Amino acid sequence: MASSASARGGRGLLLPPVAVVIAVLLLVLDGAAGCFPRIFSFGDSLADTGNYAFVYPNNSGDAALWPPYGETFFHHPTGRCSNGRLIVDFIADALGLPFVRPYLSGRSAEDFACGANFAVGGATALSPDFFRARGFDGLSNQVHLDMEMKWFRDLLHLLCPGNLSDCSDMMNQSLFLVGEIGGNDYNIPLLSRFPFDKIRTFTPSIVAKISSAVTELIQLGAKTLVVPGNLPIGCIPRYLMIFKSDKEEDYEPQTGCLRWMNKFSQYHNKVLREELKKLRKIHTGVTIIYADYYGAAMEIFLSPEQYGIENPLVACCGGGEPYGVSPTTMCGYGEYELCDNPEKYGSWDGYHPSEAAYRVIATGLLLGPYTQPSMASTTSSCPKLTELGSSDEYKPLYDQ
Repeated sequence: MASSASARGGRGLLLPPVAVVIAVLLLVLDGAAGCFPRIFSFGDSLADTGNYAFVYPNNSGDAALWPPYGETFFHHPTGRCSNGRLIVDFIADALGLPFVRPYLSGRSAEDFACGANFAVGGATALSPDFFRARGFDGLSNQVHLDMEMKWFRDLLHLLCPGNLSDCSDMMNQSLFLVGEIGGNDYNIPLLSRFPFDKIRTFTPSIVAKISSAVTELIQLGAKTLVVPGNLPIGCIPRYLMIFKSDKEEDYEPQTGCLRWMNKFSQYHNKVLREELKKLRKIHTGVTIIYADYYGAAMEIFLSPEQYGIENPLVACCGGGEPYGVSPTTMCGYGEYELCDNPEKYGSWDGYHPSEAAYRVIATGLLLGPYTQPSMASTTSSCPKLTELGSSDEYKPLYDQ
């Protein structure tokens, strides 16, 4: 049952079974921080740990900067588009590292001793010029992947002034999370009702841009890169509301998600996987890992009870039936409603997963089969993670 945002008090949360798995993961990896001394992360709101407020300082109305965002774990807003931690936070925890600092919040080389996060909420892979050239003018000053890569190069000059070759050891010992990025290249035109047949033609260019960023990072010395695919967007509550259909065949019978939208996510992921295969053949001394966000997230929608989630397709924060969202309410604005326990919801605000959902996805990447090649078996510098990867405790439900 939802409660009015203006009439709520604090609450204690019970840990679902998957939280116990994460707790065990952290214990097993305790002391293994040396496997990756730092993380560098790129992407959009699925990975942004606080850059948005620095990029758009005059946009004080951004909901992620206000309660109830961040309430579950941090107990205050951090700029993360969720009630708590993101996938990048769980990965950093598992590797014994602190949460990855937003790049725009740091000043000195010491600030980035454990890496940096360049992700920005709303970021796209492609620049606004790409979309304008194709008849879509819905992006103006959008941050895009080339900008995030420029920030990374600027950081290298800060860390290794005068000679970037001095950064070679740092680069080959770091873990790079290149995304998720590209989702907003679809989301923004979709929400503007731009023709879907034109949106679908963007995919090769989006994947080429991701490939270009991966290639540049490798040329700069990166040796281990994780490249995520797209989530099952047909399971996003706001899409389920906007593209509601009276046709039963438009929905997946097992999940209730929109079939055509999930097929589109699978198409993007297929093109991305094929591109990563090509890159592996070119860069034989580099580990390029595909992170199957789609498969890991589908665990939630196929068997939510396994993870203590009772409402996989409903937003905790917002208001409206049947998906917890409506055209007139938004989480953090006005008379929105807030659920009593976000751990039981798959979505936080109708657009972004809840911390509970992010935890499931991160577990699937670290323990399960949702990294190709396996994050555990291919990371020889993390022996504890390798041992964990052979565990039979995690049994996947879905394998794309």
